[in-house]
Amino acid sequence: MKYIKQGMEYKELIDTLMSDKHHADIVLYGGNVVNVLTREVYKADIAIKGKYILLVGDCEKLIGEDTIVVDVKDKYLSPGFIDSHMHFESSMLTITEFSRLSIPSGTTTLIADPHEIGNALGPVGMKAMADEASVVPNHVRLVVPALTPDCPSLETAGVDINSKDMEDLLNYKNIIGIGELQGFSNAKHVYRNTPEVITDLLASTMYAKSIGKVVDGNAPELFGSELAAHIICTGGKCSCHETTTKEECVEKLRQGVYVFMREGSTQKNMGDCIKAVTEENLDSRRCILATDDMVAEDLEKLGHMNEIVKRTIKQGVNPVEAIQMVTINPATYFGLDDRGVLSPSKVADIAVINDLEEMDVEAVFIEGKLVAAEREILIDLPKYTYPDSVKNSVKREKLSVEDLEIKSDKKEVMVRCIIAISDQNLTETLEEKANVKNKVIEADVSRDLLYIACVERYGRNNNIGKAFVKGFGLKKGAFAESVAHDTHNITVVGTNLKDMVVAVNRVIEMGGGIAVVSNGRVLEDLRLPVGGLITDELTGSEVSEKISKLENIVNKDLGGSLHAPFMHLSFLALSTSPKWKITDKGLIDVNNFEILSPIIE
Repeated sequence: MKYIKQGMEYKELIDTLMSDKHHADIVLYGGNVVNVLTREVYKADIAIKGKYILLVGDCEKLIGEDTIVVDVKDKYLSPGFIDSHMHFESSMLTITEFSRLSIPSGTTTLIADPHEIGNALGPVGMKAMADEASVVPNHVRLVVPALTPDCPSLETAGVDINSKDMEDLLNYKNIIGIGELQGFSNAKHVYRNTPEVITDLLASTMYAKSIGKVVDGNAPELFGSELAAHIICTGGKCSCHETTTKEECVEKLRQGVYVFMREGSTQKNMGDCIKAVTEENLDSRRCILATDDMVAEDLEKLGHMNEIVKRTIKQGVNPVEAIQMVTINPATYFGLDDRGVLSPSKVADIAVINDLEEMDVEAVFIEGKLVAAEREILIDLPKYTYPDSVKNSVKREKLSVEDLEIKSDKKEVMVRCIIAISDQNLTETLEEKANVKNKVIEADVSRDLLYIACVERYGRNNNIGKAFVKGFGLKKGAFAESVAHDTHNITVVGTNLKDMVVAVNRVIEMGGGIAVVSNGRVLEDLRLPVGGLITDELTGSEVSEKISKLENIVNKDLGGSLHAPFMHLSFLALSTSPKWKITDKGLIDVNNFEILSPIIE
């Protein structure tokens, strides 16, 4: 039925081109076309009929009495931008509110991995997100996890997903494939310790391939045979957004991996990855820009993919080549044959740009309709409310101080400490001396030695993982959140156990969210009712303002020194990203696939 309708639409396009009786609906007249097929810029018009591009070139004869002619002299006309790997949950926004902020900056297609809500709620949560994708004007498609949790022996998710769920999920609307294959990120240890995971992942990826679906990879610090095994496990064609060095990028490009060069709010790896192109002169056709995780404030104040393209240009990349990385390159990888270039029959998703170097987007068309101009959305985007089935995901009892204590009979002990790294989801490790008082190991703010804990929130086992962390700089208080990649239990960091307990218990009371506490008092909080991850109660701008307020309290009132502290804390639970992390099962040595004691005996 889809292709019958499309055939009728195409017939109308042909009639318009070949007959004097028909004309274009819109002509963008006299612009500079960014041709990502040939990597050139030249003067041309673009004619639009319905939702399609009719012609790129001299469109004078297609202008009729009712044709809207838009003078775009001295402007640049680019295909709409694609973010190839992102998580709505990291912004804490619904798809609608994320789109409200991102569309005006030229982003017209979003490929989202809902493994955050998938870990929390399973297929119910992911399908609810896929449902919302149908009501927004931009193009939103999902790639779903084949496995939750990513490391079953090291963490607890709200719902366990495996190959048995793939037929149902992969045939649901707006779902185009399998997302990042984190279950085989630590290839060597997964093979040695949980080989059954590989068998199950292959069942999922082979099914996906059999029905023409894409499979994303996730291969941090993998080289040689381990990288090859990961590629094969995805079915032979994959991406990786966890590439952090030039050497790693070179290796992956040479092995056929599509490298999603990440440049988000706290994880900025594009500058190192792009050196594979600027210094080693490798072909950039498999280089793709992606954000992974963006906070609302950055979307609102900096922009979205236009900002990432701008940064790439400043690394010495030709502007058209940089634009290819958010248009034709991702469209080719995902098989999105109807977009990514400006040519006849493609959907008329177009960004009108004032300055190519600065990526200043003046206007945005989606499917031939002007939807944004001068950084403002022009169309009505009704607020979206999620069903109750994806709310009330926090199902554990409140904590006491004793629940978070790390005890020892000694007066002084050596402890293992996670070191948070600014703008990375990787960590370093450290062993530190710590004092013991009344058999409880103490934090020490003078050395930035803080407590960290991860509290299982789904009521499945009531686990609590406990350890120490450096890098946040807190002088007092604590903060907790139910956003903790990827299983999204409650993580909390603090200078003292009492404030940590108050923060965690406030998150439990809210049914998910963020709480900042000092001297036993909640200073500010944000409720995240949808899976404990997203608010459908606030607009994008309101979330941006709220998060900014919360961050200011952490940094000014609590003495914090790490920007975007909530996003940085959320990644300290990511059990597939080196080196040490915290989950509900304890301190995780990611590289060696084992749980460590926080105390060195």
